[in-house]
Amino acid sequence: METRPLGRSGIEVSRICLGTMTFGEQNTQEEAFEQMDFALDRGVFFWDAAEMYPVAPRKETYGRTEEIIGNWFASRGKREQVVIATKVVGPSAHFTYVRDGKPRLNRGHILEAIDASLKRLQTDYIDLYQLHWPDRNTNVFGKLGYRHDPDEEMTPLEETLGALDEAVKAGKIRHAGVSNETPWGLMRYFALSDAGLGPRMVSIQNPYSLLNRTFEEGLAEIALREDCGLLAYAPIGGGTLTGKYLEGKQPEGARMTLFPQNTRYFTDAGVAATAEYVALAEKQGLKPSQMAGAFVYRQDFLTSSIVGATGIEQLKLQLEVPEIELGQEVLDGIEEIHGRYTYPCP
Repeated sequence: METRPLGRSGIEVSRICLGTMTFGEQNTQEEAFEQMDFALDRGVFFWDAAEMYPVAPRKETYGRTEEIIGNWFASRGKREQVVIATKVVGPSAHFTYVRDGKPRLNRGHILEAIDASLKRLQTDYIDLYQLHWPDRNTNVFGKLGYRHDPDEEMTPLEETLGALDEAVKAGKIRHAGVSNETPWGLMRYFALSDAGLGPRMVSIQNPYSLLNRTFEEGLAEIALREDCGLLAYAPIGGGTLTGKYLEGKQPEGARMTLFPQNTRYFTDAGVAATAEYVALAEKQGLKPSQMAGAFVYRQDFLTSSIVGATGIEQLKLQLEVPEIELGQEVLDGIEEIHGRYTYPCP
């Protein structure tokens, strides 16, 4: 498995990252253990979690994914072989069961969240600690246009970075990163760290796939010039780019069947674009999911592509992606479709 530097951290990570958000919901602990064993045996030693996982998040399962990973560490004794990443939730009305019911990225919440994650993961340190989404109004999660709210209450980035700095100095986390962040946010964090106010962000975890290439607009240049590469989540559009949901199909046990509230990839343009990408892959003799995964994998601003699965066969398909070459005809076909469906699922 190819590796890439994790920003300027000095850490190397596998260019495919094991996504774990199904652990504890769609996957039992036994199935999760099987996936972690399988991934590590094949050189995938970079794993991504979050305090809110599994998905769909709810009070009854909050933290269960980290607990399962922690149980794996305790069972296998291979903590030092894994680069583990996790995240702290930002403000959201949905997380009434997290801390005081009003989670923020302030000092108290971040330090409390880190201690709780360390306990669940059964480890003394977290390799990469990420801010799951900003503590301010932004145009993320399906929004292209930014609407400014001059009266919003946001935690100052200086306070957020200062809390992360405390955790680094205490040895609880090694490095920090952002997720679902904007160009302004990432560059502002760099300015603050350059001024000596906290650790430098080493990665940005944002969506990136054939259905959502918004990262290319402003963040790709930053990722390359500032050595803060993308950790791409949903590289196959939450499974939609397999084509299994086309024509209104709802496969039993599939994520979008179980959680129909996730409508991000089911816009009219998204469904039309998916159908064309699937047709292009099949015409070229490629599995649609592997063509989609290979497109993400080949990007020079990518540090690691986060792949998740509910079964070993699905995971195996994505771990074969590094071996897939996309010919010029395929790439031209992708760009032609992208020209007509530019941002179908932002």
